[in-house]
Amino acid sequence: MSAAGGDAIVVSDIRKSYGDLQAVAGVSFTVAEGEFFGILGPNGAGKTTTLEIIEGLREPDSGTVTLLGENPWPRKVKLLPRIGVQLQASAFFDKLTAREQLETFASLYGVGTKSIDDMLEIVGLSDKANTREDKLSGGQRQRLSIACALVHDPDIVFLDEPTAALDPQARRNLWDVLREIKARGKTIVYTTHYLDEAEILCDRVAIMDKGTILAMDTPAALVRGLDAPAHILLEHGVLPADEVREFVGVDEVTDDGVVLTIITRKPAPVLGALAERGTLDGLQVRTATLEDVFLDLTGREYRA
Repeated sequence: MSAAGGDAIVVSDIRKSYGDLQAVAGVSFTVAEGEFFGILGPNGAGKTTTLEIIEGLREPDSGTVTLLGENPWPRKVKLLPRIGVQLQASAFFDKLTAREQLETFASLYGVGTKSIDDMLEIVGLSDKANTREDKLSGGQRQRLSIACALVHDPDIVFLDEPTAALDPQARRNLWDVLREIKARGKTIVYTTHYLDEAEILCDRVAIMDKGTILAMDTPAALVRGLDAPAHILLEHGVLPADEVREFVGVDEVTDDGVVLTIITRKPAPVLGALAERGTLDGLQVRTATLEDVFLDLTGREYRA
């Protein structure tokens, strides 16, 4: 049974400080049952502290959290079987195989081992069941960590940067695992630095910085709200820049000698004009992405 109204998580004005540092400064949001909810932000934005408060690992200085209808702090034993947590740094038992790791985690939750083969299959480790954890690749260890968080069939899964430090192939493979978890009806709350990943996987995202939420909505709605122009790219020399500037809908044209870039908020008439001139081959259209929204809200300066 989830929280009333279909909300698995209700966060209301939580705050947490460490000395003079205000890590979380009045964060509020809800997560619906079965939703894939992302928390995005630069380093030091307060993402992990927010997750730890929701999970019951930290006590907020003020504010309230309701997790499956319960206050997670102080930690409630009856909540633990209903949540799964995969932390940034995964810890495994020494010298155990992938199967033995899952069997051990299952025993800690007091559940049987009949679902272990299913878990290994879901995360793509069936062929590594008898391989020791320290012999697995980084991507395989990440998938095993998620399997350990799922072995007791929790209602909510918390994932803190689950694809960090993975190569592109391993990261894409893990996306399939996350989609499978969602398809099983689980509520997922996760943090990531990969904006393309969040745009593809999340139902909604909250963008945080300096302990507060700057924006929250579906990725598509956030991108639409940015009202950024489209960039149409043509190979240099296909059309003269002066001719392109006369097209209806063109805001700006630049030509660096390699690529001619057309900036427009009305791409349809511009593309129509290009089609009339037979110049669509090799053309690229770049529209705004969630990364553009993120940078617009949080700035472009480097964060250590």
